[in-house]
Amino acid sequence: MFPSTRYQGSKRKLIPWLFDCMEGLEFDQVLDLFGGTASISYAFKQRGKQVHYNDYLRFNQQVGTALISNHSTRVSEATLSRVMLAAERGAEPGTANPGFITSTFPGIYFTEPENRWLDAVIPAVADTTNPFERAILWAALGQAALIKRPYNLFHRANLTMRLRKVQRSFGNKVAWERPFDHYLSHFVAEFNAAVFDSGRICQSTCVDAAEFEPSCDLVYLDPPYTSAARNSVDYRDFYHFLEGMLDYQNWSDQLDHKRRHKPLRRRANPWSRAAEVTYAFQTLFERCAQVPILALSYRSDGLPKVSELCHMLRSFGRAVTVHEAKDYRYALSGRRAGEVLLLAQLSSAGRR
Repeated sequence: MFPSTRYQGSKRKLIPWLFDCMEGLEFDQVLDLFGGTASISYAFKQRGKQVHYNDYLRFNQQVGTALISNHSTRVSEATLSRVMLAAERGAEPGTANPGFITSTFPGIYFTEPENRWLDAVIPAVADTTNPFERAILWAALGQAALIKRPYNLFHRANLTMRLRKVQRSFGNKVAWERPFDHYLSHFVAEFNAAVFDSGRICQSTCVDAAEFEPSCDLVYLDPPYTSAARNSVDYRDFYHFLEGMLDYQNWSDQLDHKRRHKPLRRRANPWSRAAEVTYAFQTLFERCAQVPILALSYRSDGLPKVSELCHMLRSFGRAVTVHEAKDYRYALSGRRAGEVLLLAQLSSAGRR
């Protein structure tokens, strides 16, 4: 069973509908170009496909490594005990100088004891020699951090929201206050249980989508979303803390100190710029020109419009069908919008 994950934009709940839409399509090799939580890659892997998971975020790629390219390795009790013991010893007050998280993010995301625990556990995870065990530990640690955050995000300095003693209409105070070591053990067990051998060689990469020259039967696309109001999603901005953990030694050099919650400095990304997203789609479709099937997950109120995307895809010699999911509501969104899947198959006239 796929682990429980907290990630904006996840298509996990839509998997049955997505694969119903793709029923009857003939393909064997799949590239999941904007892999995110890896739930779609995992579903393809369960169906015996040769899967290539990709995401431009390093943390996400660790999830792909843990579940897609990994076929048999699980975190051993000895490895987990070593990591837990290192975290316990390092988190004791007065045992060492404050670590990077403790000194850089006081009162922003987690409490001081939690910050000390993170400063101690991160080097222990990074020192894990087996790459698949290490990937599972990173994935589990990331989920532990997310479940203790209001909205499961790092988009603002809102620790006070979690600590304030008030009547709440949202969130889960009990979940927020459970200790990190409880969650690390819990999520390691979930990821361990999800590891399986599909009998196919699968891989996980961390490459910018613009750099790919796909060679497969089907490319699944779930790029960041830009609304008709020209508001874009920047996943690196939402989950910068998880990215920082993976580059702990160089984290300080990447911080944006002008912003109160100290995220990583922003990088140019056409998918998070409304003025560039249409060109990004055009370029991506051109790079995928020889792939027989494109499957694009989208929103009915997206920019560019669904009709414009269909026109673009047809200009590359593709037959396009549009499928709409009924009664699906997006988390943290008040907009009335539907999930859409565009299936674009290359016709014989479109093949070069």
